Amino acid sequence: MAKAEYLNVIKDQSRSHNASSQDHVQMNNDPALDVANEHAHGHLHHAPYAEQGRVETEYSKGTTYENSNIPSQDSHDQNLHRRHGPNDPEASAQFADAEKGIPSPDRSDEDPRTHRISNVYLQYRVFFHLFIWLLFTGLVSFVPENMKLPGGALIVVSVILIGGFSSPESQDNTRDNRAISLFGLAVIIFSVWATSRDRKAVKWHTVIVGMFVQFIVALFVLRSGAGYDIFSFVSELARDLLGFADQGTAFLTAATVPKLGWFLVTVLPAVIFFVALVQLLYYWGTLQWFIQKFAVFFFWSMRVSGAEAVVAAASPFIGQGESAMLIKPFVAHLTQAELHQVMCSGFATIAGSVLVAYIAIGVNGQALISSCVMSIPASLAISKLRYPETEETLTTGRCVIPDDDEHRAANSLHAFANGAWLGLKIAGMILSTLLCIIAFLGLANGLLTWWGRYLNINDPPLTVELIVGYICYPIAFLLGVPRNGDLLKVAQLLGTKLIANEFVAYTALQTDPAYADLSPRSRLIATYALCGFANIGSLGTQIGVLSQIAPSRSGDVSRLAVSALIAGALSTLTSASIAGLLVTDQAAYFTPSAASS
Repeated sequence: MAKAEYLNVIKDQSRSHNASSQDHVQMNNDPALDVANEHAHGHLHHAPYAEQGRVETEYSKGTTYENSNIPSQDSHDQNLHRRHGPNDPEASAQFADAEKGIPSPDRSDEDPRTHRISNVYLQYRVFFHLFIWLLFTGLVSFVPENMKLPGGALIVVSVILIGGFSSPESQDNTRDNRAISLFGLAVIIFSVWATSRDRKAVKWHTVIVGMFVQFIVALFVLRSGAGYDIFSFVSELARDLLGFADQGTAFLTAATVPKLGWFLVTVLPAVIFFVALVQLLYYWGTLQWFIQKFAVFFFWSMRVSGAEAVVAAASPFIGQGESAMLIKPFVAHLTQAELHQVMCSGFATIAGSVLVAYIAIGVNGQALISSCVMSIPASLAISKLRYPETEETLTTGRCVIPDDDEHRAANSLHAFANGAWLGLKIAGMILSTLLCIIAFLGLANGLLTWWGRYLNINDPPLTVELIVGYICYPIAFLLGVPRNGDLLKVAQLLGTKLIANEFVAYTALQTDPAYADLSPRSRLIATYALCGFANIGSLGTQIGVLSQIAPSRSGDVSRLAVSALIAGALSTLTSASIAGLLVTDQAAYFTPSAASS
């Protein structure tokens, strides 16, 4: 009905009030129901001035206890901002179109504030997606085969140079120190290639992609706010796990015991609880899902066998022995290069069970977690460079995690109980290993100090740490440690990690007063360099686990173990070199040691 016709109908009505639709209802004298107060559109009960085009109407609020069916405007509503904004008079007129009886058309596409780029993308997004697909897949086919590897290597080198030297200098993170870190990375790669078992058989695609992925992960963590926030969030979640373990410790002992800070009552309970939780996630299939996604990516991008991809992806989550159990049906049929890679992945990283232990003693969680992720492509690249594949692999072209029905739990409670028992055994192994190793180092230092006094070596005293420190001195220099007195200290930590284990080295880094004055850059590089199981004690663990899984391959495992240990240690050192190349704000990753607090 037109507006003029509607007004005539209103004026011709003889009644003074609107009739009720109900019978036996008395007339209501409310002025709001008077026809004279009505205006010309379908919304009734406004004042007479509404017919003059003035839309100064106000709606009542709080007159009923019922919630409104109309959602409130969100300040982050993109459509609201794309029009004009809540305080714009033109916007108010647009939103009031409904009060004029005329539906308001959607004018968001006519908004002059709409970004032109977004409009172009929405209109031609199919072509954008096609271009990206061609860039990463189709265009590669047009590149001559003999130019693919040199071109890929050139891109990786360019990315490393630009990413490493484009940022301004800060603190002791000078371009001189970055150049040394880059030189150390080149020396490590060249040394592995020079000692390769078969240099002609090296698949450079795996090496190039592995180093590129490792650098991109480090770039995301150390240079981007989003990467730092994500890994910081994961680190905080790991720290929160310690709080739940403390509740169990307080129940078994007293509420004040977790506050003592003792290794026995703060670190080991967290290890037990975390292992039990991992076993529960494994029973539910959650852990396998994450491992499978990681494995498929590295299997597809780095062209490694399925067994190698699964073990490399699983090692940072469940440890060196447990990751090999994931491919138990295939271990007896692995090639020499695959066996080397399986052990190298275990040596190059740490397990999640000890990760929370290191965080508990104050080691920076972001550096630990990012180092674990970086070690996955690094171990694949270094191992394939040190021991390239020359045989036909059984798991080429497929990436699967077989079900272990033999040791499968009956239900969630059974899985959690098994995990608690396994955690207790791991905690007991950590406790006994640390006790014996530290005691043995004390005995060796006592004998060396006595012999040093006989040789007039008193300042500093002759110790195991001093000897391995001078042996590892060139390594610390190549990692980019500042030449301000920190070189020998970081070298001693590296030597302690190789001779004893990373637990002893991290404990010294956080609690020994001798390392309390390390610069933030030196402390960060040391944190990355120590993050791996490459030590003499783990050598026996790897040989024992793989020999138990496949007794027929025990001879091959023993012959390859030392080479895999060296490759795993070098993989960890490449992560430290890249960290020294990229870090700009060392103080953000610096966790004060107990010794200094």
